[in-house]
Parts: sequence; C-alpha cells; structure tokens
Amino acid sequence: MKIKETYIKDLLIVEPIIIKDERGYFFELYNKKKFSDFGIDIEYVQDNQSFSKQNTLRGLHYQNPPFAQTKLLSVLQGEIIDVAVDLRKKSATYGKAFSILLSAENKKQLFIPQGFAHGFSVISETACVMYKCDQFYNKASEGGIKYDDPSLNIDWGMDLNDAIVSDKDQVLPFIENCNSLF
Repeated sequence: MKIKETYIKDLLIVEPIIIKDERGYFFELYNKKKFSDFGIDIEYVQDNQSFSKQNTLRGLHYQNPPFAQTKLLSVLQGEIIDVAVDLRKKSATYGKAFSILLSAENKKQLFIPQGFAHGFSVISETACVMYKCDQFYNKASEGGIKYDDPSLNIDWGMDLNDAIVSDKDQVLPFIENCNSLF
C-alpha cells in the first residue's frame, strides 16, 4: 500500500496495491506494520459500517477529547465524496476542508486523525462505507458542523436541495460557533 500526504498535515490518502487475476483481486485493507513504518501507531477498537442511498449526506461530525477518534475510511460498495475539516486551532490549515472521491472501484482510503470533522455524500445509487476508529463512540463528546457552512465552500458532488440529511445534522452550527475542543 502507498500512503500519500495531502495539503493538510496528518490527513492521508491510502492507496492499496491491488493484485488481479482471472479469479478477481486481492489487496491489504490495513497493515499495522506499514502504518507504523509511516510513523502512525494506532490501535483500532471499533469498526463501523453504514449503508446509504443516493443523495444522502452524513456529517460533519467529530468527537471531542478525551474520546476524539482517528478514522480509517473505506468504501465497500458505491461512490462517495468524503470530506474532512481541520478543527485543530493551532494548525496552519484550521477551518480548511479536504475532499476526495472514494469508491469501491478506486479502493482508496482516507486516514482522518483526531482533530477533524468528517462527513460524506453518496453520489452513486447506494454506498456501503466502513471505517475503523481508535476510540469508542461517546455521545456526550459528539459535535458537528453544518454541512453547508459557506466558509468551508464544500463541493459535495450533488445539488444540496436534493440532499437527504438527518434532522440532527440540519441544526448543527457553522464552524465559527462549533464546540470543538481541539
């Protein structure tokens, strides 16, 4: 697997090396040693999976310390626009959003460290998303940013008038008023 840096420090793209033959394909989804060789020592404690239909928009969510989560996100079926927003107040890229097309076809993953809000939009008919977390979910620590915050200028790959968004995500604050403790 190849681990590539993005313009936001610590936010990484993971590209697998895919071995194909007449039977299909094989690749490593995760390899602790390869991540450790890159300077990332993570112990994942929870795997989550979601299934969503087209135009679903989930996020932008985060967990505050001490329950902040590092995530490694993969798409098992379909296509999404995956978005991470830097909430680390001392970071040179604070308040900047990064987006990437993740799909079952390209098999790329996004490594999202603690200190980021995360969300995604489904741009295929359906999508199945899986992500590993290094901390357990804690409801009291959850926070979020409204997906259509104009200061973030996120292209979700869809008309937001067609977006299917939870009631909870509809009322999240813009980044300037979020309760991030990073």
